[in-house]
Amino acid sequence: MSFTPVATQLAPQAIGTYSQAIKAGKTVYLSGQIPLDPQTGELVTGDVEAQVRRVFENLRAVARAAGGDLSSAVKLNVYLTDMGNFQTVNRVMAEYFEAPYPARAAVGVAALPRGATVEVDGILVL
Repeated sequence: MSFTPVATQLAPQAIGTYSQAIKAGKTVYLSGQIPLDPQTGELVTGDVEAQVRRVFENLRAVARAAGGDLSSAVKLNVYLTDMGNFQTVNRVMAEYFEAPYPARAAVGVAALPRGATVEVDGILVL
């Protein structure tokens, strides 16, 4: 099986030694996205909802570059520096996904890259 990197200018460029996603057969592994504006490379300003929305827009852009969409997601991992923001993630996620929803884990963490408050990664099946 071959592995193909996935990249798009519509999502932030990798800020380390990783790819935006890797396609392995019909499975796509999405790297974690934080609320970086793909044009400026800076964290979005505003409330937590704006940050969560930017994360899902970034994930959507990479999913589309891989030949799918967020509707292809089977698993998501959500990382939050404040679990008090979990309901905001749920509310915004309901705008991007329909039932049956992907499997999901939500994990409280001490810190995220660039001082972000939220990061999400996932797995798609095309």
